[in-house]
Amino acid sequence: MTEPYPFLSTTKPSAPATLLAQARSLPVPRVALVNAGAVNPLLGIREAAEAGLAEPILIGDEAKIRAAAEEVGYDISQLRLIHAPHAEASIKAAELAREGEADAIMKGQVHTSTFLKGLLPSKAGLRDRKTRCGHVFHITTPHNDRPLLLTDAALNVNPSVATRQACLTHAVTLAQTLGITRPKAALLAPSEDATPSIANTMESAEIAAWAQENLPQADVAGPMAMDLILSKRAAEVKSYVSPVAGDADIIVTPNITSGNALFKLFVLGMGCCAGGLVIGAKVPILLTSRSQEAPARLASAALGVIAADQAKGAA
Repeated sequence: MTEPYPFLSTTKPSAPATLLAQARSLPVPRVALVNAGAVNPLLGIREAAEAGLAEPILIGDEAKIRAAAEEVGYDISQLRLIHAPHAEASIKAAELAREGEADAIMKGQVHTSTFLKGLLPSKAGLRDRKTRCGHVFHITTPHNDRPLLLTDAALNVNPSVATRQACLTHAVTLAQTLGITRPKAALLAPSEDATPSIANTMESAEIAAWAQENLPQADVAGPMAMDLILSKRAAEVKSYVSPVAGDADIIVTPNITSGNALFKLFVLGMGCCAGGLVIGAKVPILLTSRSQEAPARLASAALGVIAADQAKGAA
């Protein structure tokens, strides 16, 4: 038997009980599953429904949905099923959300770009032209429910300063909804020094200065190297003084490569549970992955419940 790669965790992730409890205290959202005609997405939405985290709406090729449901023994006779195959499915989901018939949208058996193409353009009616959307991962370790929010590891490829400001704002709002009264946010960079030759350090300093005026409800620091974000000891050694050092609730990454690498390191290297969603549209959008295990799918569904309730309150 081949030994596991030594940097991979052998600890199984678990969905954070605190997050699930908060979600179960709120109204169950109607979740539109886009392209539901495959086993994995149907299992995911069934798990969410059985956990009291979703009222499923199945959208896609009706014949494929029924075949997949039969394959896994899922009785869908009482569920709303809408025939809208291929790219039509996400367009239909957007229509349901616009008309107030869906409270959240979940990705099924569909490529992410096709899925989002029907949801995020302004013509879909789920966001204002000036609104920037961002993806947030809610990450917890196996033995502690305190979350670390990571943005953006799945949507914005090379986000501008304005987009990172929007992502930061979304994450601060979500953190407060999760009960973190004064969130601490770190702007990830290779160094804590603003250096003209390293563009991200200058941009992080700009975002931090912007946040002082525009996000007074949060402590925002940057640029910050990863050791300062995670370790108070490193901050002491480097004489770096900030309430964020070694105590961050939020990490804002400069691009999708660094964000995605961090997310996968937390999950694969530490056994963390990571639930995620896209924020900034009229309803939360759950970007579930075929490789996600049940705890991460449940955490994503729980986040969807919380964000859907928040969106209703803001409407």
